[in-house]
Amino acid sequence: MTQIIGTRGRYHPFMPMKNIAGFLRTAPLFAAVPPDEIQMMATMASEDQYRAREYVFMQGDPAAWFCLVRTGRVKILRQATSGKEVVLEIVGPGEPFGGVAVLERRPYPASAQALEASTVVRIPEASIVALVARYPVVVREMALMIGRRLRSAHDSVESLAADPVEIRLATRLIRLAEAQGTRGEHGITLPFRITRQTLADMSGTTVETTIRVMSVWLKKGVVSEDSGRLVILSIQALRELVGVDPQ
Repeated sequence: MTQIIGTRGRYHPFMPMKNIAGFLRTAPLFAAVPPDEIQMMATMASEDQYRAREYVFMQGDPAAWFCLVRTGRVKILRQATSGKEVVLEIVGPGEPFGGVAVLERRPYPASAQALEASTVVRIPEASIVALVARYPVVVREMALMIGRRLRSAHDSVESLAADPVEIRLATRLIRLAEAQGTRGEHGITLPFRITRQTLADMSGTTVETTIRVMSVWLKKGVVSEDSGRLVILSIQALRELVGVDPQ
């Protein structure tokens, strides 16, 4: 594979190729697809490694690949007209992204950037389109997944329009903790490092404001940090701040 260098990052294919078919068989999206079909699709796929902040694809690029995170985390972000980046969501192991654009054969509506060192399995557009033509259940599963993401996005838009910064940040942390956090003796630890800038981009505020709010929560014992990872010590305090338990 040709190495691409620039603002879109670099692709680092693993050699030798890992067991992509085995990974795809574990993806809920392909649960109803026969093993031989998955094996065939896997022969057309690639497994690529990205350093933190490298781009998998950019907003406006042709939708040439359907992607799934194998390891690490990838953030999906859009460039606002003001030039500011807005983080729409963070996808983790086993989660797909870029699928709607591929199936609709339109450019990617957002960028995908590695939040940390990540491995991404990329399936060519022709392979995934042919598969869903034979197994429409994949589209149904994708629609359910998109519905969940749209509900979350709708809630986020409402929050950005009406809620104070503290509530927006609390809402984001609750969702991250409940969706991806690991519960331990002292609280819920996020399984990845998240910068103040990323939190600001997810909450529609400035990094300076995010630093100020997080500093207050650190002093109050609402959150702490362990080896660079955020620990939610009191998710109840965040829920009380929000006023409702976000779903």
